[in-house]
Amino acid sequence: MPSISNKGHLMPESPIRKLVPYAEKAKKEGTKVIHLNIGQPDIKTPQIALDAVKNNNLSVLEYSRTEGSETYREKLADYYAKNDIHVLAQDIIVTTGGSEALSFTMGSIADANDEIIIPEPFYANYNGFATAMGIKVVPVVSQIDNNFALPPIEEFEKLITEKTKAILICNPGNPTGYLYSKEEIQKLASIVKEHNLFLVSDEVYREFIYDGKEHYSILQEPGLSENAVIVDSVSKRYSMCGARIGCLVSKNKEIIKTALKFAQARLSPPTYAQIASEAALDTPQSYFDDVKEEYVERRNILIQELEKINGVKIGRPQGAFYCIAELPVKNSDDFAQWLLEEFRVNGETVMVAPAAGFYASAGLGENQIRIAYVLDKDSLKRAVNILNEALKIYKDQ
Repeated sequence: MPSISNKGHLMPESPIRKLVPYAEKAKKEGTKVIHLNIGQPDIKTPQIALDAVKNNNLSVLEYSRTEGSETYREKLADYYAKNDIHVLAQDIIVTTGGSEALSFTMGSIADANDEIIIPEPFYANYNGFATAMGIKVVPVVSQIDNNFALPPIEEFEKLITEKTKAILICNPGNPTGYLYSKEEIQKLASIVKEHNLFLVSDEVYREFIYDGKEHYSILQEPGLSENAVIVDSVSKRYSMCGARIGCLVSKNKEIIKTALKFAQARLSPPTYAQIASEAALDTPQSYFDDVKEEYVERRNILIQELEKINGVKIGRPQGAFYCIAELPVKNSDDFAQWLLEEFRVNGETVMVAPAAGFYASAGLGENQIRIAYVLDKDSLKRAVNILNEALKIYKDQ
């Protein structure tokens, strides 16, 4: 029988999706599964974006431009300017989701066996993108006891080798919800300039910042133009996960030139989705004000209810819509599977994302879960009650 590639064997499973078969089985048996495992918002997509697709008058669904339509990129540049990020349309490549932007970035800045340093826990697919490119992820550990703040710069210094090409952050973070401060960004800017590295920032949750804090982008930092690459997406900003439109943004002309070659190989980003995304840029600020208010309420209820459970430790999110919770169990993978297979409260159970898959360091996160608070407040309360009742009787395998 022909053999599968070593790269294929090394590709990590998604910690978010690998429990899906157990959830589907539970549903077929009549159990209602409350999904805390995936960042699919229940927020309505802006009507202006939906209407743009419904009302377009295309007669031929042609390839779009490889780098994305000019009008969309021009409007994106205007959007960034409103966020004090000053770029031109030619500094932007439209991609098929933020995922493709990450892949293009990694392919443009690193070769096989090169290294990228990433504070962990981190978005699990960073591991997948790096594996697909043959790149080594070098983790630097952030701690729940410190609310997942940036690790000391000395810890980054220890990990830099001749193979190191970049530091990658998610700001605000998935899965932690941590928001890097201006001072933390400046520390990273200093180290990447000193060591001639790239600083890649996944900023797809930029709009979701809480408690009166403000987002500080790496492209707001003076003197970082040649080092900085932003990865962005419409998925969460406008609750348009299915549109699969993102972008790569950099003032470094060689990055854009190189990433464009990767983009040419996949031809073009989807036309209808760009139409929707361009229209979404006209979404009024009131939409985001309402969404932020809703997420703050959900976060507060989630934290309030989790804090009632004995033995649970929580990282307090300052942005995005995720929370890492440390549970009084040895193995959250087993616990999550047990919830789906065996535990019910009034015909309901909960699906969570075991957090070990958000770490690259073996053994870390095994007693943690990621919770996405993208559900209504009543569902969140019921879900945490189920977790509470489950932990009272669960026995580690």
